[in-house]
Amino acid sequence: MPQPVQPAVHEHITCVAAPAIWLSPPSGQVAGGVDGLYVAERRVLSRFVVTVDGREPEPAEAGPHGANGARFTASAGPLAVERFRAAVPDGGTERIVLRNTGDAPATATLRVAVAGDLASISAVRSGDDPGLPEMPLDDGVEWEGPDGHTVRLEGRTHAEVSLAPGESFTTTITVRATPPDTPGFRPAPPSGPAPWADAPLTVRSGDDRLDRLVAQGVADLGALLLASGDDIYCAAGSPWYLTLFGRDALWTARLALPLGYELAAGTLRALARHQGTRRDPATEEAPGKIPHELRPGDAATWLPPVYYGTVDATSLFVVTLAEARRWGMPDDEVAALLPNVERALEWLGTFDEFVSYVGSADRLTNQGWKDSADGVQHADGRLARPPVALSEVQAYSYQAAVLGADLLDAFGRPGADRWRRWAADLAERFRARFWVDDPDGAYPAIALDGDGRPVDGVASNMGHLLGTGLLTAEEEAAVAARLTELDSGWGLRTLTPRAAGFDPLSYHLGSVWPHDTAIAILGLVRSGHPETALRFARGLVGAAPAFGHRLPELFGGQDSSAPPVPYPTACSPQAWAAAVSPALVTALLGLDVDVPAGRVALSPAPGFGELAVDNIRVGSAVLSARVEADGRATLTGLPAGLRAEIRGAGA
Repeated sequence: MPQPVQPAVHEHITCVAAPAIWLSPPSGQVAGGVDGLYVAERRVLSRFVVTVDGREPEPAEAGPHGANGARFTASAGPLAVERFRAAVPDGGTERIVLRNTGDAPATATLRVAVAGDLASISAVRSGDDPGLPEMPLDDGVEWEGPDGHTVRLEGRTHAEVSLAPGESFTTTITVRATPPDTPGFRPAPPSGPAPWADAPLTVRSGDDRLDRLVAQGVADLGALLLASGDDIYCAAGSPWYLTLFGRDALWTARLALPLGYELAAGTLRALARHQGTRRDPATEEAPGKIPHELRPGDAATWLPPVYYGTVDATSLFVVTLAEARRWGMPDDEVAALLPNVERALEWLGTFDEFVSYVGSADRLTNQGWKDSADGVQHADGRLARPPVALSEVQAYSYQAAVLGADLLDAFGRPGADRWRRWAADLAERFRARFWVDDPDGAYPAIALDGDGRPVDGVASNMGHLLGTGLLTAEEEAAVAARLTELDSGWGLRTLTPRAAGFDPLSYHLGSVWPHDTAIAILGLVRSGHPETALRFARGLVGAAPAFGHRLPELFGGQDSSAPPVPYPTACSPQAWAAAVSPALVTALLGLDVDVPAGRVALSPAPGFGELAVDNIRVGSAVLSARVEADGRATLTGLPAGLRAEIRGAGA
């Protein structure tokens, strides 16, 4: 019997207004498979099929309209059919217009077949037919599902139309869904627009691809916003992960800091509410640990509704708080989270040698960002035997201990010296154990396996080490040199083509993940290798038009002699891929913000050209940066108490 296959979505049109997604092929018809309108992880519409005189119109054009909308055009004889779709946080609307483009009167019967099945997104993702009965919906119908979900439709789904030449008929159908009021976690929309909505980050450069990439990414981050109470965070990605993921949300908030500290602050508070307090093997909870994934109980499947199987989110929590403070998060908000920082550091301190994990066959085998079952393997293709100590996790942990110590000192709390010693010892052990000798130059292994042996594939993980403080300047230079081996021309491959397991269209063994490339770009800039960073940035910018300037979760790692190849099941939009946009602004400007120290430094990437960036949000200030063709730079909008430091050609 053939095994279920996860549905492909790369050719679908996606409208997002978290926690709602509307997903369909370019025809606009919702007729089966993965298609549907989903709200809070449940499919409230599994069928939305427009017919004219019993036949589906012939599709002509389709495309997105902003992050939450789309427009579809088709023809039905002399009638043009236009559909204007929008997702809203509790459902969606579609305006259907029939227009007589002929030179004679026309009559027609318009019908919209609408039904819902309330399948969970997890069940749809599995590739199995959920096998749930569909409930037909019509004007004024309110359907209450067996578990308390309600779905209501308003608007005409049937009309007999007579149109003179040039006349049109319009019907608007609105669907609203309400999840049950049950205890536990549930994704909810924010109470208002994104903090940056009134003045979004904008870029004007000599490369329109960059300008459009930034605009799309900023819009998508706003569309992916969810809230825990009054605290905002970004859902991980559409359609599979429209909920709170610890690692994803923290990296998204860090990469998106030019949009303001508020996203980071909300993400930290949302996750702090679920920080581990006890040991539970079933959920992998531990005291001080930050969770991996949270879903409503009625939408969870093979993982528990609150699942802690992540080895890196706890370190990233501490680092994100420290960086948010540098970007202007108020000290009283930072201080409120220091007990969570102390508990997170204590969790790190439970590891004797390296921060590691033992995966589970019925949970996640791997618990770093490359969390596929085969994502961590030796150069000869052997899978890493647990416990696995990932290289980037040691870097995050080192950085968390150092920055956590700085936070403790800044707020007069004890324990800072302990964590600095812990970090120094970790760095010494890393230097002795992780480096792989190679004729082309030494490099850090992906990980150490359960036997203490380096997992020796040349992989993009090493890019995450740059700028964390774990490596010396000489070691960072060695990593910068080896990263060029992974350059596809469109971004960094996750694994070298020389490895036995390399597959450019795999999930983690040779594909390109835009956020992974952006993290390496930022690290290269911080470690003094801006030319290499610019090379990889140009690759991402060059790839963007192939995806309508909405970089997906991942794409194929084939080289740039051909257009980028979509990964069929990739999320798009996806939060940390969308956050590549503000991250590129940080990198290209060489932004280094430190509000407590009273400075904002600018060191533009050499050779990029003219660049104008508006609405960089630092604390309560909104800044603008200009870079001339010769590298001269200016920064305006600085309030009292902040000084500009211009470095490089613009000094």
